[in-house]
Amino acid sequence: MAAALATDDLTKDYRVGFWRTRPYRALDALTLQVQPGEVFGFLGPNGAGKTTTLKILMGLVFPTSGRAEMFGRPVGDLHVKRRLGYLPEQPYFYDYLTAEELLIYFAGLFGYRGADRRARASAVLDEVEIGAERRRPLRTFSKGMLQRVGIAQALVNDPELVILDEPMSGLDPLGRRAVRALILALRDRGSTVFFSSHVLSDAEALCSRVAILARGRLVTEGRLAEMLEFQVRGWDVVVAGVTPALQAALAARATRMTAIGDGRCAVELPSMYSPETIAADVASAGASIVSINPIRATLEDLFVQQVADAARQVERR
Repeated sequence: MAAALATDDLTKDYRVGFWRTRPYRALDALTLQVQPGEVFGFLGPNGAGKTTTLKILMGLVFPTSGRAEMFGRPVGDLHVKRRLGYLPEQPYFYDYLTAEELLIYFAGLFGYRGADRRARASAVLDEVEIGAERRRPLRTFSKGMLQRVGIAQALVNDPELVILDEPMSGLDPLGRRAVRALILALRDRGSTVFFSSHVLSDAEALCSRVAILARGRLVTEGRLAEMLEFQVRGWDVVVAGVTPALQAALAARATRMTAIGDGRCAVELPSMYSPETIAADVASAGASIVSINPIRATLEDLFVQQVADAARQVERR
């Protein structure tokens, strides 16, 4: 079976500058494969080359060298486009239309006719939880609501491959949860989802595999849980109802404790301790654990490390 998406040495150079232009490499020899049915995270800090890659895949810009395919066919193939849904990083729509009118229009572009066109538009708006406001002009929508409309238009043709550029941008916590549930629902019905993000937590909650870019280059690829760069380095535990005796007991294991107020403390545990090791002490003191979060490197940490490593390699030459 052909990969849902594949790139081979995909490279993009831009000319930058005003008087004497010079080449700037936004993407450097990217090679990866995404298998059918995967939720694949395309991660990296801002400016890493994620959006450039997605624009090449959508045929909006052309690569300097290398190639990209979807379902074994070159990007831009008409049959591929019928099987594809896309959300750009900053979607822009005709703001005098209502959300319902916009989706009916897009459904028509994909061949839906008559009552089927209106039914399809209504179904995808329901999926992204746009209710009665679907009959309001888009100019009255917030950024988060426009993002939901953008996701709806990416799904209007019931695509086999969905490409989403920063799909969580502008969403409130409830909106982020709804989009996560939608992505998992797409996976469960057999669609492939390829989305870019600079937020690790989104990838952890959703992805089968990830690829991480820094300065246009593929840094690493695989499962986040298996990447040494992102192994848990400790735990951040928030405890409520802390007494002086419990505080002393926790301090013996913590690398740092911070009083938050109202009897709550943030306790940082080293990786040798798991949160379960303090659960008994917390319960016996009549306190409670409010939250537990792993402490690990961020994408920005990895980016800084990669830049420093590259500088050291240059110095050795």
